[in-house]
Amino acid sequence: MRPHEAFRLIGTPRFGGILVVSDHASARVPGDIDLGIDPALLTQHVAIDIGVAEVGALMAERAGIAAFQGNISRLVCDLNRDPHAPAVIPIASDGHAIPGNAINHEAHLARLARFHAPYHAALGELLNSAPPALLLSLHSFTPQLATSHQPRPWQVGVLYNEDDRAARIAIPLLEAEGLVVGDQQPYSGKLLNYTMDRHAEADGRPYLGIEIRQDQIGDPAGQAAWAERLARIGNEVALKLGD
Repeated sequence: MRPHEAFRLIGTPRFGGILVVSDHASARVPGDIDLGIDPALLTQHVAIDIGVAEVGALMAERAGIAAFQGNISRLVCDLNRDPHAPAVIPIASDGHAIPGNAINHEAHLARLARFHAPYHAALGELLNSAPPALLLSLHSFTPQLATSHQPRPWQVGVLYNEDDRAARIAIPLLEAEGLVVGDQQPYSGKLLNYTMDRHAEADGRPYLGIEIRQDQIGDPAGQAAWAERLARIGNEVALKLGD
């Protein structure tokens, strides 16, 4: 697969293996795009799913696992949104204005063509050329909402839309690790699931949607621990799906 500014592929995809997909793995803003924001925002959840790039890369060091990752900030283009949704190029996010995204229709279409379309075309091509036994959609979430003082109790959430085959296997395996697991928490896979709806649900491919709380994967030790855990559990889920 040729390199592209919208995505990166780590490891070698294998037929019957695991492909870890992370739409929000990067905070990169191309040099020719000015979002008009405080650069400090690019280190926060509004711009990137903290920790998932590192976890995916570590998982891809294992045989049979590869990682397909978005290579731009979701503030430039949200790769996990329908291309017709207003939030695909957000003019505001989490209460922050993104003035550089107040662009005309022609520029909006050009940005989708530059990032969104090639990302999904490449993912579709990858899945067809090396069909995995399991797609693992990897995201992270904040320990608490900016608008709330209440901490989120879940260390990991499992998300899905209609196809819950992998989720039903994975939830007890994660609970057996002593984790507090959210079933469709803190988000619902029935609402924010564009990439998996398009590439898994639409074609009957089994997938597992995983959201890890950011404090769990905010440092190298946590990232290594979760990479080992998800590789092990992912393989067990894939085997059981094949039974």
